[in-house]
Amino acid sequence: MMRYGRCFCRESENRSLRNKFKKIIKGCVMLGFAGILAAVLGNWYVRRESSNKIIAGEAAADLMELDCILVLGCGLRVDGTPNRMLADRLDKGIELYQAGVAAKLLMSGDHGRIDYDEVNQMKQYAIDRGVPSEDIFMDHAGFSTYESMYRAKDIFQVSKMVVVTQDYHLNRAVYIGNSLGVDTYGISAKQVRYGGQRMRDFREILARNKDLINCLLCPTPTYLGEVIAVSGNGDITNDKELFIKN
Repeated sequence: MMRYGRCFCRESENRSLRNKFKKIIKGCVMLGFAGILAAVLGNWYVRRESSNKIIAGEAAADLMELDCILVLGCGLRVDGTPNRMLADRLDKGIELYQAGVAAKLLMSGDHGRIDYDEVNQMKQYAIDRGVPSEDIFMDHAGFSTYESMYRAKDIFQVSKMVVVTQDYHLNRAVYIGNSLGVDTYGISAKQVRYGGQRMRDFREILARNKDLINCLLCPTPTYLGEVIAVSGNGDITNDKELFIKN
């Protein structure tokens, strides 16, 4: 009887542990599904709220009183020049500037280290294509899309603008700008398929949800600073002595 009693107790304990384990697994699965559902809904909401402000380049001529054309940085080649994605963004931004869509270009990117400088390369690229240096502002602390949009409003005093980036990225950029109180329109750079785009598309879903939360909480960027109105002279943002047109 004692042996039977011990076996019965062990079996009861094992059954209890199995039931607890099943509950934990079930809870994890439910949390996983809830997370996926929240991500899907967040992605849908950001796309829905921004889609009506994404326009074709030809329609930009109808926009009135734009403060600037904002070009978002996205990386450099090993030799320090803009990568293909960034060059396509710059080409579109310059095209819009030359068409008279706005009188100023705002180059926003990562210049957080001495040996990595997106914005000076972006400005030099535009100067080499005929844009006057004084019409090009540089945001040296545009470390993320959210920070670029926040600083456009807070530092550069932008109230209405066009933002240029690739199609997959436009919804988030436009949503952030408008959520922060800047009348923001989006225009896509040249439509091509870049290497690694599937992974980029997946990360963008997560990024839209992250920035949806950012727009609710409104955290301050890594750096703020003194006001540099984009209506002035872009050379005030220069941190190098001379820009030379080749």
